[in-house]
Order: sequence, then structure tokens, then C-alpha cells
Amino acid sequence: MLSHENKQSGTLMMRGGVCWDRRKFLTTAAITCLLVSLPSKLWAYFVTRLGVRTVEKNTFYFDNGSHTIVWKETSEREPYVLKVQGFVENRLSISYQDLLDLPQVDQTSDFHCVEGWSVKDILWRGVRFGEIVDLAKPLPEAKYVLFHALGETESQPQGQSHYVECLPLSYLLDPRKECLLALGMNHSPLTHDHGAPLRVIAPYDLGYKSIKFVYKIDFVDKANPGWWTLANPIYPVNAPVPASRLRK
Repeated sequence: MLSHENKQSGTLMMRGGVCWDRRKFLTTAAITCLLVSLPSKLWAYFVTRLGVRTVEKNTFYFDNGSHTIVWKETSEREPYVLKVQGFVENRLSISYQDLLDLPQVDQTSDFHCVEGWSVKDILWRGVRFGEIVDLAKPLPEAKYVLFHALGETESQPQGQSHYVECLPLSYLLDPRKECLLALGMNHSPLTHDHGAPLRVIAPYDLGYKSIKFVYKIDFVDKANPGWWTLANPIYPVNAPVPASRLRK
């Protein structure tokens, strides 16, 4: 028998001599049951406040005031520049201010993590990918877009040392997919946890496609597996959100 009740003292006597007050025990059990039964919307509330997972080493951050990348180990700073290359007529180096000067779009989207939780109604602000296409002028060979993230990752699946993600060019340009190069979130510039200075938002794909810390864009001729897929082969290159999780 694991426990017995001490009626005179009002405690639960556990094996090993540890005593639990009956009221505290019942209160703890009730709270546990409540948390387990929380609706998914409230779970999303807690998730957003428990921090955001990242696979990058904590070696840099973006200083929004000076538009520079700061490398923590050396305290060196360098201006943030978005490189655009690959199968394009015009290779580009776009400063952070240049990105801010492009037409900005506000968009409210849900974020769906591969782990099964969702955060609803996040307000993003940023640039449609068509603005980059108009400047770079992709060649006919450009069928896909490979995004590269700043910084090294903690692990290097199949030798991939930084986070990458790939999406079809046609997908990025499809207005129904609502893809965005995001610079801001909920009326503020992106924070480091959420991918500053620039991240992809692909609301109809699982979260691992919405790559953070973007500093380079390659127009390529074939699909490339992203870092998450290389590290977790059970997750495919294409990652549409299941219809049952979508609200529209």
C-alpha cells in the first residue's frame, strides 16, 4: 500500500515518512486537472510567454537602432545587408533601411508549430516577396527560393551549419498564400527571439518553413531540403498546415 490516511492529523502519510496536507494535496490535484483541460487557445497563450525555440547558437543579435548585426564574442558590428543572388538578372545588396522604404504590408495570420500548437491572430508587418522579384528580375531557371539564416546552428545535420529553408517561387508570389518578409510583429520591430532583423512568414505552412534571421536569398532551379528536414527526415520539404488546424 503506497499511502494511508492519518485521520487525527488530517494528512496523507506517504511511504518514506513524507506527509502531505489533505487540502494542499486536493488543491494541487485540482490545478493539475485544470491545466490538462485548458483549451488550445489558452495553451497558445502560455506558449508565447515561455519563450521561442531556436536552433541557432546565441552568438549575435540585431541592433534595431543602428541597423547592425552585433557579434557577441568580439563585440564587432556590421551593417545588416540582405543579399539576393542566384538565377537573377540583378544581384542585390539591400540595406535594412532599403527594406523599410519598400511598400509595407500589415497582415494578421495564425502561426502553426509542427509540435501541434498554434498562436492565433499575430499582426505582422513587412514586404511582399514580389517587391524583391521586381528588383532582382529572376531568370527562367529560377523555380525555387532558398533562404539563408544568420549564425551557426547548434548541430549540423548532414554538414548544414546554418538554418536554410526553401519554397517554390510561384508559392511565394501566390497572394492566396499570404507569404511575407516580416520586419515587425504586433506593432513593434521584430525581436531577436522572433527572428530579427528579417524573417519569412508562410502562414499556410508549418512553422519550420518560416525561417528567421534571413540575410541571403538564392534563386535556384530545384527544391532543396531545409535544415529542419535534414535534421528530422520525417518532416518533408513541403509542409502544409493540416486543413483541420486552419481557420480560413
